[in-house]
Formats: sequence, structure tokens, C-alpha cells
Amino acid sequence: MTDYKTAIVTGAGTGIGKSVATALLRSGWNTVFCGRRKPVLDQAITEAGSARAKALAVACDISKAEQVDEMFETVAAAFGRVDLLFNNAGAGYRSTLIDEIPVEVWNDIVGVNLTGSFLCARAAFGAMRRQKPMGGRIINNGSVSAYAPRPGSVPYTATKHAITGLTKTLALDGRPYDIACGQIDIGNALTDMAQAMTVGVPQANGSIAAEAVMDVQHVADAVVHMASLPLDANVLFMTVMATKMPYIGRG
Repeated sequence: MTDYKTAIVTGAGTGIGKSVATALLRSGWNTVFCGRRKPVLDQAITEAGSARAKALAVACDISKAEQVDEMFETVAAAFGRVDLLFNNAGAGYRSTLIDEIPVEVWNDIVGVNLTGSFLCARAAFGAMRRQKPMGGRIINNGSVSAYAPRPGSVPYTATKHAITGLTKTLALDGRPYDIACGQIDIGNALTDMAQAMTVGVPQANGSIAAEAVMDVQHVADAVVHMASLPLDANVLFMTVMATKMPYIGRG
């Protein structure tokens, strides 16, 4: 155990999760890199470089309740408490009309994006409510899709709307226990998954067009800022987006 605060980041092996976990570690947080593939997590920790705080890779399928519970037990044994959960892991699907989306795809996306976020928030809330000193922070990764969906994105968009409801309810239920909950809604951060945006993605008018993107480091910096606030202050919702992406107005 150390005197550093402890953060858990889901989906930390690649993309946004990797960038945020790395930024937290370098900012002095003991950071748990959580994901399904331990070798990828180990590589992410290696690439993060040396830091004063400690990093721990924990393989976990967040859609499985027993694996989530085991992860939190592992974190408790390693660090003694949980001060921050970044509920980041998520999945999407190619642009498809609802009647052509396989039911198993719907179930898989709901399992990760919604059930997984619920299971991790449930475990974090319980740990934060019972630890001494009591309290902590949960930050959910939403999406601009919770406000303006892309064409053919029913499973992803529906789950991101649900995350907004999760955020609001946790923010309310956490008040008596010094548990703050906020949400970051991200638009067009350039990761491997977002490379297609630089080439062309479906637009509302039926066309295919390239979109503006931004450096994912801006997302990491924003999450670190949200996490650094004292528990009597909270960023409830923050939108970080590429300035020129087609979101506000008509494109």
C-alpha cells in the first residue's frame, strides 16, 4: 500500500483508456490498467514509462459480474482503497439499420457499454461507501452520440444515452457518501478505432465524408482535471471534441 490515490481505468490497453491511464499514472495516481487482454495491458504499462506511482494490469471482462468483483478484490489487496473509476471500456458496430443488426450484436454491445459500466460502478460505489476515509469519484465515458447520433448506430447510441442516466443517478445517490460522479462526452478523438474518420464516415445526408479529429491527449488531460478536483466539486458533464467536427448545427 502507498499514500497515493488509486484509479481504475477500464479498456486501458488501447485508445482513450490507454491515454487516460497513462496520464493518471504520470500524475501520481496508482493506476489499475483493466482490459480483457493482459499482454496488451502489460505493454501499455511498459510504454507509460517509469513513474512515482504504481501501475497494475488486471485482465477482466467487465460484462461478467464475477470477474468485476474479483478485480476489485485484487485492487483492494494491492492498494487498500479505490479513489477513482474511469468507466471507459466500450464497443460499437458498423453503421447498420436496426432491422439488419443481429440480436447477438445488440446483446454484446449492451453487455460491455451498459452492463459493464453498471457492474464497475456498482463495485466502485460499494468500495467508496465503505472505505475510510469514505468517498471517491466515478467518471463515465459517454459520447456526443448521447446528444447527436450517427446514422445506423442504434446499439451504441442507445447505450450512451443510458450512460447519461447512470451518471445522473450516481451523482444523486453518491451525495451522502462523498461520491462524485461525472461524465466526459468525447467527439472524434484520434485513436486506432477512429482512423476511419480521417478517410470518410456516413453523414446524416447520406454522404460519406472525412471529419476533423483531435489528439487523444486532450481527452486524457480533461479526465485528469476532472479527477483532480476535491470531492466537494464536480464536473457533471464535459464535452471534449474536435472543433470542426459536424456536431453543432447542420454539419
